Amino acid sequence: MSAAARDPRPLTGEPLALDLLNTRWNEEGAGRDLFDRPDGLAVWLAANGLDAAHPASPEALSHLRRAREALAVAVATSPEEGAPLVDAVLAHGRVRLRLTARGPAEEPEFADPAWGPAWLAARNYLDLLAKAPDRIRVCAHDSCVLRFFDTSRNGTRRWCSMAACGNRAKASRHYARSKDA
Repeated sequence: MSAAARDPRPLTGEPLALDLLNTRWNEEGAGRDLFDRPDGLAVWLAANGLDAAHPASPEALSHLRRAREALAVAVATSPEEGAPLVDAVLAHGRVRLRLTARGPAEEPEFADPAWGPAWLAARNYLDLLAKAPDRIRVCAHDSCVLRFFDTSRNGTRRWCSMAACGNRAKASRHYARSKDA
């Protein structure tokens, strides 16, 4: 990734489905969308190791936006409400089970390769639901819309980032206490 294609998002490295949702974030009170940048799709694909197998294209961008909306509904409301939208994305691919020299393997297949990244994100959401649906969280900061998968031992993570949102909340509480004193 070149310096010009730096990922501007405040939170990266989440599971694929949540990383797709995190292509929208708030910055200084304004909404941002990585996919509004000319290089945004290429940045996202590279950040998730998908750029080699899935080239950036207008079709792939359109499919990812559709998957992002489907996942946003499913995560914000309930899997039941989001199911038809997520299923519509999943209808564009399938898993082919194979026996390889290393043992059983799953291989995604797509009739149209442009659906690959969107399908993989929707499939990842199903994996997260199967693993620990209660660990899919939204940051507790009032102005943050970022999602994360809580991997803390006791499952009590509240902030997308302790350095950013967690620190702002602590500073705000400290200011309120010192103002009252």
